[in-house]
Amino acid sequence: MYSFAQAPAATLQWRPAFHYTPRAMWMNDPNGLVFHQGVYHLFYQYHPHSAVWGPMHWGHATSTDLLRWQEQPVALAPDELGMVFSGSAVVDADNRSGLGPAGSQPLVAAFTHHAMDADRAGGITHERQSLAFSLDGGLNWTPYAGNPVLPNPGRKDFRDPKLRWLPERQRWLMALACGDRICFYSADDLRHWTLESEFGAGLGAHGGVWECPDMFPLPGPDGRTRWVLLVSLTPGGPNGGSATQYFIGQFDGHRFTPDDTQVRWLDFGPDNYAGVTWSGVDDRALFIGWMSNWQYATQVPTAPWRGAMTLPRELVLRSGAGGQLLLASQPARELLALVQAPVLELGAQRLDAPLDLSAALADTDGCFLLTLSTSALQGFTLSLGNGLGDRLHLGYDARAQRWWIDRRASGEVDFHPSFATRHSAPRLVDGGASHVALWFDRGVAELFADDGLSVMTSLHFNRQPWQLAQLQVDAPMALDGLRLQALRDPR
Repeated sequence: MYSFAQAPAATLQWRPAFHYTPRAMWMNDPNGLVFHQGVYHLFYQYHPHSAVWGPMHWGHATSTDLLRWQEQPVALAPDELGMVFSGSAVVDADNRSGLGPAGSQPLVAAFTHHAMDADRAGGITHERQSLAFSLDGGLNWTPYAGNPVLPNPGRKDFRDPKLRWLPERQRWLMALACGDRICFYSADDLRHWTLESEFGAGLGAHGGVWECPDMFPLPGPDGRTRWVLLVSLTPGGPNGGSATQYFIGQFDGHRFTPDDTQVRWLDFGPDNYAGVTWSGVDDRALFIGWMSNWQYATQVPTAPWRGAMTLPRELVLRSGAGGQLLLASQPARELLALVQAPVLELGAQRLDAPLDLSAALADTDGCFLLTLSTSALQGFTLSLGNGLGDRLHLGYDARAQRWWIDRRASGEVDFHPSFATRHSAPRLVDGGASHVALWFDRGVAELFADDGLSVMTSLHFNRQPWQLAQLQVDAPMALDGLRLQALRDPR
């Protein structure tokens, strides 16, 4: 049992203003993302009795605008079948599951029951898929009496079901992490599942166990629909530890076929993992991820909570260098409501000397958006600092053609040796024109470069608010525009 008497002092200076965090205790993967009757439901892996990982529950938060979140009571708790691991939720519009009364539209959650005692005993069948349902819009949940609905076929890692309705087949699809691959199952009633196919053996990155799959269709720039498959893995990310890769291809209702075998990453930063999309959102792929890394997640110096979510993001297909099709991420359109009038705005000019932005930080309370546009990108560095000597550096390396963030001297960095790092992302477009958006929310930096083709999410723990900011170019650069805007606290 977690003891508040032994807990560190509260670190409210690091609680983000517009990234979701629970009031207290441990949080990791987003689960059960569903939009229903005007409400966004965010369920998540939660330990209500400790600030470190332990017996997993489903925590719950709701929002009507993706900006203000209301923490709700725990939705699902461990029972005789085990802990409640990750999963998804959908609206069963035709009550095909039979879990609601005639004519109702129950919310149905699929999740992994993890039997910890069996796991510790060395077995391999301790993960099974189960259901729960809600008849009151997602506030109260009842485990299905017939759980588990998908027994373990003999796979040690067998978890994280993601549901999707296939109208052309009139069946439900379940994407499930099965060790080093993804298994696809289908059912017409959410209760009786049939294996359709497997994908991934020998394909993609395999530096760690595959987890938290998600698959959805998206239109490409040419108007043709492709299917995107997200797969998280830990370790094995491009900058160490946890990360999420993706595949683009075709899905015929039974089998996913990738267009190629390249390894592609959704986010090159160290702090975006296990992200999935909301069901019930029909006009876009709306995504959120857990903003941490399994290398150091249990040791980040926040209290009384530990764990946060990324910004909600919209995923789109765009053309990159050489015409290759890539998945881009941009902050969800709702987040524009946070953006205030510019405290600094520069028009077109030649930038050839350091630019001091410090005065513009005074009224931002650590929450601000910096955007930069150029028609001739050169190497540059943005440096943030404070009176204690903390420094956060980020920018673009023109010679290496890589975006980068350096948090090695950013404040509290010695809680784990893997945290004090410089991480980078490749530039994925041709030409010199570029647009960069940097979202800062106290201990969070999220970089969206080249309209979201290169993305990095990075935590940092500066000991005082940022008071100094300087932009320095490696060579004269044609600046088309620069804005620094405060971001309001929506709470």
